[in-house]
Amino acid sequence: MRTRSQARKRRQQQVQQTSVESSNLEKLDNPPIVTMADNRTMAQLLEAPTEGYEDAIVIPEITANNFEIKHGLLNLVQNKQFFGNDKEDPHAHIRYFNKITSTMKIPNVPNTSVKLMLFPFSLEGAARIWLEKEPPRSIETWDDLVTKFINKFFPPSKTTNLRNEITRFQQKFDETFCEAWDRFNDLLRGCPHHGFSELHQLDTFYNALNSIDQDSLNSAAGGNFLDKMPRECLKIIESKSKVRQSRNKAVVAKMSTSSSTPAISSDVAELKDMVRALILDRKNQTPASAPVKAVEQSCVTCGGGHFYQNCPATNSNIYHDNIQEYVSQAAAANFNQANSGYRPPMVSNQIRPPGFPPPIQIPHGK
Repeated sequence: MRTRSQARKRRQQQVQQTSVESSNLEKLDNPPIVTMADNRTMAQLLEAPTEGYEDAIVIPEITANNFEIKHGLLNLVQNKQFFGNDKEDPHAHIRYFNKITSTMKIPNVPNTSVKLMLFPFSLEGAARIWLEKEPPRSIETWDDLVTKFINKFFPPSKTTNLRNEITRFQQKFDETFCEAWDRFNDLLRGCPHHGFSELHQLDTFYNALNSIDQDSLNSAAGGNFLDKMPRECLKIIESKSKVRQSRNKAVVAKMSTSSSTPAISSDVAELKDMVRALILDRKNQTPASAPVKAVEQSCVTCGGGHFYQNCPATNSNIYHDNIQEYVSQAAAANFNQANSGYRPPMVSNQIRPPGFPPPIQIPHGK
């Protein structure tokens, strides 16, 4: 019995000893954290932090001595800034910026570093606000900057719209061949990632032309224009576009229900606006009507400033200006000419106003 109890105690002591050793090892691996007392004052604690003001663009370290950007180059960059409007082309801005910065060559300074330093100066308005809101040190290379810039101001929806414009391209009614070719190339440059092959571009442009320009291309090709190789077709189009046609040349547009109708509707709307403007201008030039002069009151009896009905000289008379009654009484007198003693009441009882002669009585039978 004693041996069993002694063995049991020894086992418990060994277990306790191993647990103590493991706890000591954990304390050595994870030493306690000693917190330092914050001795700053209330004013210092309430001050705005001075960290987190780093720019989004990371400029690589430049080892060249006496490196300086010329003011002339900076002015060229700022003369054509990108504002981030819907009608602006970010691809055109990148091409212009690359052309400007490529004129500056500095020994031991990479051209991409110069671009990263100058690009913020080429932005203004919404574009500058976008760059300022980017996380600090999130743009490390020039390719990163171009990718973020294009994705921000040239979203996929804009790509879809431009691809649709290229596919539905149609020569306008009053547009010459060279003008249509220039406009078609502008659409292609506005969306450089359109994905259309050269064959698709040439076929789209040829089918968008009116019948006169199509016949001209066929004549230049010595037959059917589409029977030529794509490179030959491109040379024919480019050589024809160099011949500047007169803008007054009558161009018969190729009518189609899908693409030409919007162009015609826009022309009609423009004509309506012009007519409306002419009508408004005509109304503004119409002279104002002359004011109506008020009728002055004048009495034919006494010449006073009142009508003769209100003349005080006739107030005591029983004369009434009733023409209809006077006419009826006169008619009755004509019917009673045989009776010399008949007098209409209106005539016999009326006292004539001053200035009017008495009525002439014609004896019966004369």
